[in-house]
Formats: sequence, structure tokens, C-alpha cells
Amino acid sequence: MTQKIMRASSFIIFFLIFGLLAFSAQQEKGGSPEKISSLGRYQGYSKPICTEWVRTSLYVPARDGTRLAVDILRPSLGGKAISDPLPVIWTDNRYHRVMYSPEGKLITVLDQMPWLKTILQHGYVVASVDIRGSGASFGWVKGSFTPEEAQDGYDITEWFAAQPWCSGKIGMFGISYLGITQYMIASTAPPHLRAIMPDMAMFDLYSFSYPGGVAQGQFLQEWGDLVKQLDTKIPVPPVDSDPRSKLLAQAIKEHQKNVYPQEEASGAPFRNSWDERAQVQPYIDWSPHSYLKGLQEAGSRVAIYHIAGWFDMWPRDALTWFNNLKNPQKILIAPWSHSHQFAAGWKESVGPLLQGEFNFDLGAEQLRFYDYWLKGIDNGIMNEPPLNYYVMGAPEGKAWRQAGQWPLPEPQQSIFYFQAGDSGSAKSVNDGLLGQVPPKTDSGADEYTVDYGTTTGKSTRWYNGRGGQFLYPDRAAEDAKGLTYTTAPLRSGLEVTGHPVVHVWVTSTAEDGDFFAYLEEVDESGYSHYVTEGLLRASHRRLGHAPYEYMGLPYHRSFEEDIDPLPAGKPVELVFDLHPTSNVFDAGHRIRLTVTCTDRDNFQTPKLSPAPKITIHRNREHPSSIRLPVSSQQPKEKEGEQARGAVFLIATLIVLAIIIVILALFFYLRSRLKK
Repeated sequence: MTQKIMRASSFIIFFLIFGLLAFSAQQEKGGSPEKISSLGRYQGYSKPICTEWVRTSLYVPARDGTRLAVDILRPSLGGKAISDPLPVIWTDNRYHRVMYSPEGKLITVLDQMPWLKTILQHGYVVASVDIRGSGASFGWVKGSFTPEEAQDGYDITEWFAAQPWCSGKIGMFGISYLGITQYMIASTAPPHLRAIMPDMAMFDLYSFSYPGGVAQGQFLQEWGDLVKQLDTKIPVPPVDSDPRSKLLAQAIKEHQKNVYPQEEASGAPFRNSWDERAQVQPYIDWSPHSYLKGLQEAGSRVAIYHIAGWFDMWPRDALTWFNNLKNPQKILIAPWSHSHQFAAGWKESVGPLLQGEFNFDLGAEQLRFYDYWLKGIDNGIMNEPPLNYYVMGAPEGKAWRQAGQWPLPEPQQSIFYFQAGDSGSAKSVNDGLLGQVPPKTDSGADEYTVDYGTTTGKSTRWYNGRGGQFLYPDRAAEDAKGLTYTTAPLRSGLEVTGHPVVHVWVTSTAEDGDFFAYLEEVDESGYSHYVTEGLLRASHRRLGHAPYEYMGLPYHRSFEEDIDPLPAGKPVELVFDLHPTSNVFDAGHRIRLTVTCTDRDNFQTPKLSPAPKITIHRNREHPSSIRLPVSSQQPKEKEGEQARGAVFLIATLIVLAIIIVILALFFYLRSRLKK
């Protein structure tokens, strides 16, 4: 009898301890050890079906007969393409669907975007198409983002869907221009297009070409020169049926008629400017946002995952897309520039604003999205909040946040007023202060003679947008050329998430002028880290109502009839937003706003002689300020982890209590039986 009781008790103890260890191991792995589906993490839901692929290329005619060059990469086994119908993801490519390396080897989209190999190996066909007027495609480019290009995308999508090796489920991918075309094509509502993932994509062509009314001429000129070389000079591989490149030569001859952005923008300085050649208003008729109506009418037919970067050219644009669409959608915003974290200088610029290393598996996130929408795999991605954003400077493990809307609900608008100095932190023209106490005097102003040498350099978010470096060095030397307003060292960290908005009261000896504002974080050593920026030409200051949801931001219509010169001697208010950001200004650091009147390497400000003298007013009647959206949001993912941790702790304590009771009973029974 004693042995039976002891044996039974031992079995009970063994199974309880085994169960506790298994439960603990499962919790350590964050759930099922086989399946993981969370932001940037994905395994166990779909399996690779191959390790190789085969490439073919051919011409596919658009509805008007224009032949478009198409590259197709299909999963294969033993050198033979898998015949089972698979989903297709494709890109409408402005930069050659396939290209030659300096050694003459073919470089496909799989080489340019290595994450695509993982997608393909998990059972997807990948394709790349030269837009009309580029690469090996026929036709010519009439202007930026034309309806013909969108219609071509409809035709190509439906051609893919009709192929026997296609499951009829189509998705799209691509960054920059290749992201913009996804919105355009989705607006035409191809019946088989199910999901798109636009990465770093523009919304408003005018606000990019003339942000705040200031011409961004160098970008348009250099980008235009680049694509002109691609269209007419740089060799491109022919399609398989054209081994001697005879058709390719005919196509390139047609490209000679192409129209490039510098030609469009040079005579179109206003949002309602008319292009006599094309007989359109390009910023209204051909801007990416002109396709918004079609997207809205498409409704739930196409799922959208917007990808953005705080240091890209278009984070505001991505958020505007997000706020104007009711499609099933998600948005992710990371501390990336246009080239993500791969641009030379990105780590040096952004790293000091972060806590720890930044690593994110975008390929896993993309496979998660495509699996859900193109294969019907219920991995839970659409059960999560739609917005994922990264807070720079937040503790490691707490930087990724989730939200259901943008702007974040009920942000606290903290107003920081321009004040007289000295802050003792800058060798600028004025070394002013930035404080939260409104001005109480009737006087107070800072004078500044425009310095046409001020710049953010040649490795900015704008340069990176056309393939250049991304590197913002210490801003202190440039701050010294302008007007600065700097806080005292912060007593505690301040998280700013959203759109900073500047209100500047100015007078000038000139009838117009450009105003640039830079938000910076100054560390204990005096190093001034670039965070974000905004700009406005004073004559474009009139505020209006945006023809779409604009998140409560100041909107400058910039029609020709809206232009208003500066009145002599009378202060006027300039209101403009900076690119959105999410950054913790650390305790002990300072917040700085620097104001200049030129950025010589990035924007075209007319140079006047003599240089104008401007006055920034900071008094009771004209209180210049910056409004910072201070966030009170909590990291929901971390809250979830804490909740799971609490459940695990309680369960562990309960199991331990049961074990203690059983052990006590065991020893009690054993002692009684011995007696």
C-alpha cells in the first residue's frame, strides 16, 4: 500500500513539473513554438517550395497595342518551372525591369530586392514590367503619372491573372516610383488585384515639386537626367523573342519623344498652372492624389500596406494616403530614409537618436501580408491595429508602437514660444530661447540679414531620394548662420509624435522670401542632431481647405490667384508644418528650432541684391512659436507582453503551490503509514 501511494504521488509530481517546464518553454517562445506571426516576425504559416527559379521575358500588348516588356521569374524544381497555379506579385518599373551589371551579367529584381527571393521560394511568381516609354517597352512618356500608365497596369494585371501558372490572385510591390504606380493601378480596379505594398510613395506632386511654393529644381533636373539616360542611352536587355535587339532599337527610338519632369515643372510654379503642350493641369490632373477617387470607389477590393520612413521625402504623403482610404489597410513607419537603412551615412545620422541597434525584417512582414491576402492564410495580421510606428529614442523593446488612427488620439499640443536669449548653447545670429511661457511684452524681435550660403548639404533626405547618400552632420555650424531658439536642458524626456507646426510672424525689406525651419535635438556636448524640417515661401502663406482629408494640417492651395506679396512694415503670420516625426528628446538634451531663408543645395531661392533684412517678431501681439505634438501613448505591444508575463507569473505560483501541497501530503501520508 505504501509503495502504491508513493508511486502515484511520484507520477503526479513528475507530470506537474513536466507541465510547468513545458508551459514555461512555451511562454519563453511567445506562444506556439511552430507558428509565429507578429510585426516583422513570421514563421510556420507557409513553407518554402523551392530554392531556385527560371526567368522568361516577352512582350505583352496594352489595350492600345503598345508592347510592354515583361520579366517573369517562376519557382522551379530541377530547372523546370512549377506548373501549379501560384499568386503573382509584380512591379511597374521605371528603372529597367532587368539590367546589366558592369560585367554584362543580368541583374533582376531578385538581385535588387533580395527579400523577393524569400517570397518567391514560398510559392509566388515575381514579375517586373518596363513602363511604356522606358526600358525595352514601346511607347513614350507624355508626363509624370499619366492615366495611360495606370491603364497599362490594369491590362498587365489581368494578363497575369489569365495565365495557367497564375492562381488569379495578384499583388504588387515596389519603392518610390514603383510604389506610386501601385496606387495608380489599384485605382483602375483590376478584378484580380488583391493587395499592394507601396513603399516610400508620393501623394501630392505639387507639394513635392514646389514644397511650400519653393522650387525643388535640382531634384527634378537630376532625376529627369537619370531616367532620360535610362530611357535612351543605358543598355537594357531585350526580351527573349528579340535576341538581336531589333525590336529594342525600335522601342528606344520611340522613347526620344519622352517628356521629363524638369520640362513640366519649369513653366508651372503654381498648383493650378496649365501645361499648354499636354493640355492639362499636371499638379491636379496627373498628381498621384488625382487617383484617390478611383481608389476610394474600389473600396475593399484592394488591401493596402503603406510603408514609410521618418527621414524619407514622403512620410506626410504616406499618412495622407492612409487617412483618405477605407480599404483594408495597414501602415508602417520606421526611422528609415528613402533607401531604408542601406544608404551610406544612415547609421551615423540616425543611430545617435536611437537606443540600441535598429533591426527589422521587412521581408517577413511582406510575406505575412501577401500570405494573408493572396493565399488566404489566416496569420492574424489584419487583427492587429493598423498603424505601427517606431519611436526614436524610446528604450529598446519599447520603440515599436501600435495605434488605430493618425494623428494619435488626443495628442497634447505643447506650445514653445520664441524668446530673447542667450541660451548659451549656440553661436547663432541671436541665440534665442524656446520656452513655454507666452511673451508678455509689446516689443521683442530678432533681425536677420538673409545668408544665401545656408544649406542642409548634399546628403539629405532629398538627395537620398534620387540615390545619393543620407548623412546629416552636426548642424551647429549651419545653425550659426541663422536664427536659433533653444530650450534649457530638459528635466525629463519628451516624446514628440506627429506633425510639428510653426507659427512665425515676419516682416521683410523684400516683397517675398523663403523660410526654412529645422527641428533639432542638441545633446550635452552641443552636437545638434537633425530631426525634421519644413518650409514656406511667404507669398504662398494664404491658408485654405484641402480637397482631401489633411489631418488638420495647414494647407496652402498655392493657386496663382492666392499669391500675396509681403506688406511693407506689417507683420504677417506664416503657418506651416514640418515633416512628421516620432522622437524622444532625452533628459538633459535641448530642443532647438533653427530658422534660415535658403537651402542652397536643395531648393531654388531667388538671390536678391542687396540681401533682404527680415524681422521675426516674438511679442504679445505677434507670438512666434512651434507647436509640438507631445505623445501620451503607451507601447501597446509592451503592455501585452506585461499582461502575458503577469498571467505566466500567476500560473507559475499556482502550480508551485499545488506542488508544495502535494509534497506536504506525500510526506504526511508516508509518515503516517510508517507508524
